[in-house]
Amino acid sequence: MTRMRTLRVAGPAVVALSLALAMVGCGTPNSAPTTDSASPSASGSASSSPRPTSTTTAVPIDGQCDTGDLSGTIGKGGGGAAGSVEVTIVLTNNGSKECSLQGWPGVSLVGDGNGTQLGAAAELDRSTPHPTVVLQPGGTAQAPLKITQALNYPEADCKPKPADGFRVYPPGSTESLFVKDAGVTACTSESVSLLTVGALVAG
Repeated sequence: MTRMRTLRVAGPAVVALSLALAMVGCGTPNSAPTTDSASPSASGSASSSPRPTSTTTAVPIDGQCDTGDLSGTIGKGGGGAAGSVEVTIVLTNNGSKECSLQGWPGVSLVGDGNGTQLGAAAELDRSTPHPTVVLQPGGTAQAPLKITQALNYPEADCKPKPADGFRVYPPGSTESLFVKDAGVTACTSESVSLLTVGALVAG
């Protein structure tokens, strides 16, 4: 009989405890939006979002050029300061219709005959204008690229190596193209930054 009374008393207590736990469980989903609302930075402005190799414009714009329709070359630049040279990266629309580019390309030196990145990717000169450039078929856009000479740095810090050219990510694209330029020496150490790129403009 004593055991039966114990079971009758314990029964309501267990039910009350179960109800309390159920109420706590129901409250948990209400706290989830707080975590989600702290992460809208991932959908921030295109100019501030990261891209591969230190980029630039992460979200494609309307009429974005397909990387497969673009080719790249190195053109003459505006000179350069002591210990550096300035060239231009020229992107040409080889497609059959107009397309657009806007922002800074992602640029890095590559070598070893297989596209291996050598050293740090280009820093972005955000002081340069970055209009939307509309490229007709055969049209071009260009971005200034400053290249600091690797010999400015101690060999132990730079770890110099001849480059084959540049890997270029057009703004808004996660696909790259290769721009040949065998006349550049890279620093393979990522602690040394040799490249600074401006935004694309018509040209």
